[in-house]
Amino acid sequence: MVYGPDPIRSISGLLYPNILISNNPSCKGDWYHNHSNKMLTLSIASSTSAITATPKTTFTSSTKSSFNGIRIAHVLPSPAVRATTTPRQSVVMMAKKEEELKEIRAKTTEEINDEIVDLKGELFMLRLQRSARNEFKSSEFRRMRKRVARMLTVKREREIDDGVGKRQSRKLDRQWRKSIVPRPPPSLLKLQEEEAAEEAKESASAST
Repeated sequence: MVYGPDPIRSISGLLYPNILISNNPSCKGDWYHNHSNKMLTLSIASSTSAITATPKTTFTSSTKSSFNGIRIAHVLPSPAVRATTTPRQSVVMMAKKEEELKEIRAKTTEEINDEIVDLKGELFMLRLQRSARNEFKSSEFRRMRKRVARMLTVKREREIDDGVGKRQSRKLDRQWRKSIVPRPPPSLLKLQEEEAAEEAKESASAST
């Protein structure tokens, strides 16, 4: 029986050139069995080493992380920058408030309404100056708003004394707003009077 080119013989010749393999089938079978066992052992060993070589990932239940993240510090103003009011200043402010409320209570309701209209006009003029980026006192906003609020408070106190409820008060307020006659604020009237006086003076000097 003639055997063709044996693939095992050719491969073994490349792997083991110093080993001669007989053409005897029995010898070849023994060598093939031993060689396959060795190859299987090598493959298992290599796979085992490959498996053991890979790093083992462990998961822990601890919530603590090695990366703490970015910490953003809250910037707080220093104690020196904070506006603090001394007891003496608070007493002075309360005294001024009581004095102003006493002055407002001495006025009639019509006078209070007229002053509220004037203060609203002054606030409008201040807003125009702020939008035009003209020089103005920012403290005037706070002073006028407080005075308007105190006047409205005095009006509401009088309505409560007269037994007027909230709903009736809102109705009366709407009627009063509709009856307001628009007029320029006192500061604008004063400015117009000064301009008229200057024009009169210029015309008088030009005629002479």
